[in-house]
Amino acid sequence: QETWYTLCRLRSSMYLYVFFILFYSFADFSHPSSVFPSCKLRKQFHLNSMHRPGDVILGGLFEVHYTSVFPELMFTSEPNKHICQGFDPPGFRHAMTMAFAIEEINKNPNLLPNVTLGYSLHDNCATLVIGFSAALSLASGQEEEFLSQNTCWGSPPVLGIVGDSFSTFSIATSDVLGLFRMPIVSYFATCTCLTDRQRFPSFFRTIPNDAFQVHAVIQILKHFSWKWAGLLVSDDDYGLHVAQSFQSLLTQSGIGCLAYSEILPWGENPSELRRIVEVIKKSTARVLIVFAHQIHMIQLVEEVVKQNVTGLQWLASEAWTTATVLQTPRLLPYLGGTLGIAIRRGEIPGLRDFLLKTHPSNNGDNDNSMVRQFWEHTFQCRFAPSPAGWVEDGGALCTGEEHLEAGETEFLDVSDLRPEYNIYKAVYALAHALNNMLQCEPGEPFSGHSCATLQRLEPWQILYYLEKVNFTIPFGDQVSFDENGDALPIYDIMNWLWLPDGGFKVQNVGVVKKTTFSGEELTLDEHKIFWNFDNNQPPRSACSESCPPGTRMARKKGQPVCCFDCVLCSEGKFSNKTEDFWSSQHHDHCVPKKTEFLSYQEPLGVCLTTASLLGTFICTIVLGIFTYHRSTPMVRANNSELSFLILVSLKLCFLCSLLFIGRPRPWTCQLRHAAFGISFVLCVSCILVKTMVVLAVFKASKPGGGAHLKWFGSVQQRGTVFVLTCIQAAVCTVWIVIASPAPHKNTQYHNDKIVYECIVGSTIGFSVLLGYIGFLAVLSFLLAFLARNLPDNFNEAKLITFSMLIFCAVWVAFVPAYINSPGKYADAVEVFAILASSFGLLAALFGPKCYIILLRPERNTKKAIMGRSTIK
Repeated sequence: QETWYTLCRLRSSMYLYVFFILFYSFADFSHPSSVFPSCKLRKQFHLNSMHRPGDVILGGLFEVHYTSVFPELMFTSEPNKHICQGFDPPGFRHAMTMAFAIEEINKNPNLLPNVTLGYSLHDNCATLVIGFSAALSLASGQEEEFLSQNTCWGSPPVLGIVGDSFSTFSIATSDVLGLFRMPIVSYFATCTCLTDRQRFPSFFRTIPNDAFQVHAVIQILKHFSWKWAGLLVSDDDYGLHVAQSFQSLLTQSGIGCLAYSEILPWGENPSELRRIVEVIKKSTARVLIVFAHQIHMIQLVEEVVKQNVTGLQWLASEAWTTATVLQTPRLLPYLGGTLGIAIRRGEIPGLRDFLLKTHPSNNGDNDNSMVRQFWEHTFQCRFAPSPAGWVEDGGALCTGEEHLEAGETEFLDVSDLRPEYNIYKAVYALAHALNNMLQCEPGEPFSGHSCATLQRLEPWQILYYLEKVNFTIPFGDQVSFDENGDALPIYDIMNWLWLPDGGFKVQNVGVVKKTTFSGEELTLDEHKIFWNFDNNQPPRSACSESCPPGTRMARKKGQPVCCFDCVLCSEGKFSNKTEDFWSSQHHDHCVPKKTEFLSYQEPLGVCLTTASLLGTFICTIVLGIFTYHRSTPMVRANNSELSFLILVSLKLCFLCSLLFIGRPRPWTCQLRHAAFGISFVLCVSCILVKTMVVLAVFKASKPGGGAHLKWFGSVQQRGTVFVLTCIQAAVCTVWIVIASPAPHKNTQYHNDKIVYECIVGSTIGFSVLLGYIGFLAVLSFLLAFLARNLPDNFNEAKLITFSMLIFCAVWVAFVPAYINSPGKYADAVEVFAILASSFGLLAALFGPKCYIILLRPERNTKKAIMGRSTIK
């Protein structure tokens, strides 16, 4: 955290430093009165640049030189004070790709007709101060004098910028130019921090952000089971944000651990590089992940060669995966077999022919200094006089007659266009946004129902349309931006192949991309991968190897979780993570744990199943008897329809007990309590209605009591039963939807057994279900108890009273027994309660009736049933 805080302070100081330099340099404080009528450039900042005029100018920032030295202030009247070193042909090819895209657009009659695009391209020399200053000069211009007016007419110097190549540079540029809504489309800045639309409202990019790159590297580690790795990052926003997100994601995923994490220094720092390589050399990690820029890798590998550190599997970030400067025979023993994330490769037809036309005489005046420096670097000559920024003296004079095609230069290599492909898409995105803006219909998006005109264009106007671009470039790829300004995340997986002739070949061995439905997808062609190890096999990288059978992991104090010792397992313990196994007697192998549940094969299960089927069979017989004798007074008395319904519900009660027997499954866990609750409520609600009818009939027999019967007709009885049952069905539905019961492997009861059980999901739901049944049963009992002595010869209220007494007694005893019964015995207790209460209701309600129907038919008459107590 101290390091992060210090870096933030240094970065903030750099921004302030740049601001005060610019403010001091552009304002002439010796003549304060002159500031108001006009602004005069006090000192000239000399940039490596390339220009082309046009109706609309697009800016570009590229790394044409990869290092710089500035012993004095960069603003000076002497043009050669600022020095850029290390000409980078691929960086110059990036700039020329933008020039090619603009020329191609100008030739396209369907895109920006009657509008000529121009460009102003600058070299950032891999230096923050230069890149930031170049961006400001693109936005404000470098005219010698600017006369202030009340109204400013005309276009600004540029309407959009392609760049920068570094995340830190893009942050600095977007922080300032974003205040003025200047569109910036980067082709190489990947820092996840740039997705913050509050801070960077005008930033876009055609390359995936680091968050996806980190996910891609994690996928590779997971694929090859590499659990122990080192991490090196660059000392900038790109590297520091990656380090933070990578460590966080690695910890969350549980895939592996970092052996070390180091920050590569900027500039020359041999002692720090020496220390870092010592750390790499001493570590047992064989996998080394590097999120850094090409310049860092050049310095790092030189130290790796000095200390002869071999046997590493390098994982490269997209910033250096395809760096040709590292692909030399001298580095083959060290970097061969490298796996890396690379920007998606694309095709740009006609680019090579355009590059072949590059010539100092074809690119205007001396302001196009980058072309002259390219020419001098390629042919090892120099023009006289030397242009600004060129410091290599000596060699022959350049004649301009040299032929590019005859020379060997990587500048013309268009076989592997990756950053160039992103640059090409960025230019086209700006062009399509400008085209859509110039074709806008009045009314949106600007106030006053107006549209932008070519004479009064503003950068923020293009920004509105850039957010909405969605087009397909000539060779088929779609270009659009999401709400964070990011493009479609996709990367190629590259492998550095060591050829028999001693050369390098960077080959595509897979792809990683993000899809809408399945997240990150990694596809690898493993048989194509070259491994720089014995037998051409991938290396193993683990802090500690897996413990042998009979032992367990014991973490090393002060070490990551991937580092452990193997100690003997204690009694009853096992050495793998699977809970379905138990250790053998000698702790040398794992044996499956015994499983326990209420099974159909065990004696208890057989008894309960037999009782359930027996109850169902008896219900069927009673139902058959009542159906056969349905016209007799005994069956017809007190609503025979409710009696039939009670028999059906009791039959369901007996059958639902079978759901509690057998291995718990999701559907049985969900259905068992719902079926049990609804069946019993249907039964008890029918009994309750029968009891209410008995009371109503008795009251109706008294003078003036006939009005009570109108509330207890057949329709009212059915409706009451239906409503009471629907309430329980609603309770069960809410319970299953909100907290559904589910199967559970319980290992708490026994160490060597797995008890399969159904967890209720919601204790409240289960309590409400039982409570509702209990409420209806108690209410039925109380009403039946009040009607037990009514003067009918056959008063069904007595039977209901006795049946409800049995029912309530069973379920009152069930609750404590269920709570204190472990595992399968809890299911057995619940099944027993269901069966006992069902048999009690069946015997108490229908036993006496069947006795009369079958054995005492003389009492099955209306006279006997309706007889009064006068019959002795």
